[in-house]
Amino acid sequence: MQSGMLDIKTMSMFNTAGREIPCERKETALRKLERMNKALLHQEPDRVPISDFFWGGFTERWRRELGLPADASPYYHYDLDWIVTVPNMDPWIRPFETIRETPEEIVVKTGFGAIMHKHFEFPMPEMHSWETDSFEKLEAARFDDPRDARRFHSAGDNQIAGVGDGFQRNSPPWIETVKSLRPDFPVYGSIIEVSECLTRLIGQENTMLWMAEHPERMGEIINRIGAFYLEMTLAELEAGAGLLDGFVIWGDVAYKKCTFMSPRYWREYFKPWVRQMAEAAHAAGLPVIYHGCGNVKAIFEDYIDMKIDAYNPLEVKAGMDAVELRRQYGHRIGFCGNSDMQVWESGDREAIRREVLRKLNAAKGGGYIFQSDHSVSSAVSGHTYDYIVNLVREHGRYPIRLGEFEEPV
Repeated sequence: MQSGMLDIKTMSMFNTAGREIPCERKETALRKLERMNKALLHQEPDRVPISDFFWGGFTERWRRELGLPADASPYYHYDLDWIVTVPNMDPWIRPFETIRETPEEIVVKTGFGAIMHKHFEFPMPEMHSWETDSFEKLEAARFDDPRDARRFHSAGDNQIAGVGDGFQRNSPPWIETVKSLRPDFPVYGSIIEVSECLTRLIGQENTMLWMAEHPERMGEIINRIGAFYLEMTLAELEAGAGLLDGFVIWGDVAYKKCTFMSPRYWREYFKPWVRQMAEAAHAAGLPVIYHGCGNVKAIFEDYIDMKIDAYNPLEVKAGMDAVELRRQYGHRIGFCGNSDMQVWESGDREAIRREVLRKLNAAKGGGYIFQSDHSVSSAVSGHTYDYIVNLVREHGRYPIRLGEFEEPV
């Protein structure tokens, strides 16, 4: 934890391992919450909020290059402005089934029924196959209770938390993670929407193929899965009542050029569930950030229609540009991200400075959270990220003045 932070107030709790978990918020966390909320209300706070999602490989490199302790975290070291948590969203709550394991790799079957190969040398896992490998099996599939208390209150294996750029068994209880982070950060809960579920449950190729072959029957399945995750959203909001500061909906529906499915089909079957998830979070008093990779220009107006507070990550390589979007849409929606990861990976300080300062134009008048346009990869040096944070902290103070990088918005 970064030195110089204010003392924790009086109340505390204990998690199942007996480690003390403070409940009360530090003044620094309250200032960050005010900063985030002002930005999402399109008001100008003291400075532009900044945070990110970090690959484990980056964090290890960052510690090594900056000479930091083995348990150092970018969130605490830089006192970043918000953090996201994930409950157990697996359709079936069950331990990973180990199919093969060596010191170099592991193959497991998860609660999505996905057969996942994780080679520890490489950053991301590979989905080999799926338990739900036919359309008939998908139609017949019935999931565990979306309100099962284990999703929020018990430790256990879950695919999203456990199999990514790292590999973790027996992830801690979601609610204890929320409580442990809350003294220091604005803490957001999160849920996947139908498209994210289908990618993990049957794979992207089968998802698109079966939508084309059986559009109406697939629509019925989408509606059933949408209702499942809406109910889980409501259960999560209840489990985290009084502890959450916002909500993220994960929902990749696009690639580099356009949406995976036609905008018409997305609007008919996917959009209604995103809308209801956002409405549920708003009814709980929480702002909503939608995370969707790829080029979503064809449906961007729909996110405004659903009253999404901010869109993330706005991938540059997919043609998304926060400054241009601000000119087009004004302050009808906020932006979270859009700083080009490929420029960060280059290590070129001049190019990085130009990239970072130009994107800060989108923060004029509020409505912008600075992050990468995806997540911070292992190809980014620790010194580069350190430089970026300092740039944002120096030039992201209001009123924003960017000199040669000023652009009208």
